[in-house]
Amino acid sequence: MWTKKVTFKEAFSDQISARIERPDDKEVTIYALFAHCFTCSKNLRPVTHISETLTDRGIGVLRFDFTGLGESEGDFSDTNFSSNIDDLVEAATFMESQFHAPEILIGHSLGGAAVIQAAHRISSSKAVATIAAPATPEHVKKNFGPDLELIESQGKAEVTLAGRNFTIKKQFLDDLEEARMDARIKSLDRALMIFHSPVDNIVGIDNASKIYQKARHPKSFVSLDDADHLLMDEKDSIYVAEVLASWASRYIQPG
Repeated sequence: MWTKKVTFKEAFSDQISARIERPDDKEVTIYALFAHCFTCSKNLRPVTHISETLTDRGIGVLRFDFTGLGESEGDFSDTNFSSNIDDLVEAATFMESQFHAPEILIGHSLGGAAVIQAAHRISSSKAVATIAAPATPEHVKKNFGPDLELIESQGKAEVTLAGRNFTIKKQFLDDLEEARMDARIKSLDRALMIFHSPVDNIVGIDNASKIYQKARHPKSFVSLDDADHLLMDEKDSIYVAEVLASWASRYIQPG
């Protein structure tokens, strides 16, 4: 496997940290773009496992840190769902200029909602895969618990997520409410694969049902049985990648 750390600039000129991986024994003509989960990073173990397994199956993958997260520049408190979508579009543009335009978009959790929203702006994309994705980005507000009222009343608050502190501003909440997922799902016009665990206690399985019901064919659903939301068990993330690679081959031909 060939791997390289790269950077590109987002809309406000902050440097976005990314990693590109591809097989080193043959020319790669299929590339995927990976969007990580809310407040996560490109280096989360499941993201790495999925990317490396896809690479083993002959698919090049670019994974990156959203603005203000991981190794990327920028202030996370100034970002929102819309800026995540913009980051995805910039990543796709960078891939097209330096490697190959992405034909597969993959999103984990809130990243799944983001790739659905971004797909219509990434013309090269032919297939979209979501992993434990919410049917609406507003679902993320549940993570803020009692701090939600404080954000609404004071304009911002420090919220603890997965043991780390993040400043969340009211504009983040307002932007989530403005996102229109139903229309984007119905007009996706790309093959859709939905991965979700029936025991996911962060984003419930009902979200997968809603996305599936709203989407038009071709669409597929794969149950992840007893997997947790983040797919921290390596066998779960590898399974996702193996199924995804086989599924995508039906809609994307090397060329």
